[in-house]
Amino acid sequence: MVSHFGKEPMATEEEPKRKSKLNLSIPNHILSIDPYSPGKPLEELEREYGIVDSIKLASNENPLGPSPKAITAILAAAEKLNRYPDGSGRRLIEKISEYHSVRPSNIVLGNGSDEIISMLTRTFLQYGDEVILPKPTFLMYDILARGAGATPVYVPLKSLSIDLKRIERKITAGSKMIFINNPNNPTGTSVLRKDFENFLSRVPESIIAVVDEAYIDFARDKNGLDSIDYLDSGKAVVTLRTFSKVHGLAGLRIGYGIMPDEISEHLNRLRQPFNTNSLAQVAAIAALDDKVFFEKTIHLIHEELDYLYDSLNRAGIKYFPTQTNFFLVDVKKSANGVYERMLKEGIIVRSMASYGFPRYIRVNVGLHDENMRFLTALKKVI
Repeated sequence: MVSHFGKEPMATEEEPKRKSKLNLSIPNHILSIDPYSPGKPLEELEREYGIVDSIKLASNENPLGPSPKAITAILAAAEKLNRYPDGSGRRLIEKISEYHSVRPSNIVLGNGSDEIISMLTRTFLQYGDEVILPKPTFLMYDILARGAGATPVYVPLKSLSIDLKRIERKITAGSKMIFINNPNNPTGTSVLRKDFENFLSRVPESIIAVVDEAYIDFARDKNGLDSIDYLDSGKAVVTLRTFSKVHGLAGLRIGYGIMPDEISEHLNRLRQPFNTNSLAQVAAIAALDDKVFFEKTIHLIHEELDYLYDSLNRAGIKYFPTQTNFFLVDVKKSANGVYERMLKEGIIVRSMASYGFPRYIRVNVGLHDENMRFLTALKKVI
């Protein structure tokens, strides 16, 4: 996949539309988008490479599987699948409201937090508006900003961390939205609370600061940002959260945003009435009550991260500490080549070449046996 970050910003005036083979009129800002490439399914890779019993450590998934309470809730709800889901997601919103001590009116549910990003860009951006985002970061910010006709403005990372001071210097009269991934994917670094407070104090009230905190539950830095604390700051701060990671519900696509009422009421004008399905809603409610599974996941990730760090240190392999359930490894050679050779060893990791890191791979924490296999294969390959 070609990196979006290598492209020049789009023009601020309406561009001509190109004709397709079907004589369709396609805007240039849509043609500028490279489709997101999530990677091939596990089964397809095994068939393609002739491998069995492979380990997937590429998508930052929960190695323990889904919350057991969520599975029980899904089975109990399965008999009612002939009925439409609750279009308002009332019970789940009430549970999230209680969990985070925020008002129900502050919460918008999404088919994954990606849908909340899509709603934000479609609701608040017009053609030529500027959207500021780190480089590199989660690729969907770029894709959905371009899809709304906005112009991405990229701010390089500083020592793999989001550079809030440089983001601030990029703000212009045309700036309408800022994306901050905290902790950042793919680098695993967090924004410090004090840095965000200084930054937010200088951001105009007219700009929406979207803070995507998909991995925040794994963070160990006590000085790190929790953007929900700034809900009532008087600034347009939107927090994104997901059930895909620590709760293990990635396959159900369920996430949510916490935001001021003035933002949520406009998103709900655009939100489809049944955008979150019945099974996802009941599973998410149950997952929030499954404190045992939550703590078990956090303990596993932290314990295994320490094991991986120690093992890589002893092997002399450079890595970058993380606040997430994944981290970067400098393989000192082509990341794409290492990715391919690791596949042949039955280990699926993620090359970071498309993110501008041609020598880095990204690997998420697995079960202990999986992590042992990863280390053995990595030492053999590099």
